[in-house]
Amino acid sequence: MTKRRDAALRVMRDHDISQRRACRLVGVDPKTVRRERPPDSVDIRKEMQEIAGKRRRFGYPLPGRRCLHRREGRIGVLLERKGMIMNHKKLYRIYREEGLSVNRGELRQHHDRSWNWSDDLDSDGRVHR
Repeated sequence: MTKRRDAALRVMRDHDISQRRACRLVGVDPKTVRRERPPDSVDIRKEMQEIAGKRRRFGYPLPGRRCLHRREGRIGVLLERKGMIMNHKKLYRIYREEGLSVNRGELRQHHDRSWNWSDDLDSDGRVHR
């Protein structure tokens, strides 16, 4: 949403048109353009990085799923315990901006690629142990 807001402000500045018209052209709500977002606390970001560094798999649930009782949403719970309370949308936005998301491929166990199930069979198909 920040990109659209910036685009509307740039159109207003460069082409000297009204806020309402610029918002309609860009496709953003005028209230979004008017409102300045308060800056995020540096302490929150630092604390999130610290938690993610210690507990790599403590992530954030997928959008639309607020399963904070499961392992994947524990960063929010731990921040609340330290008195840093925010809604789940802000938490998710900061989480993405800081690049703390864990790649799903990194979570999977890597099996020994040199072993094949057919290696355990004899030439006639019997199990060889």
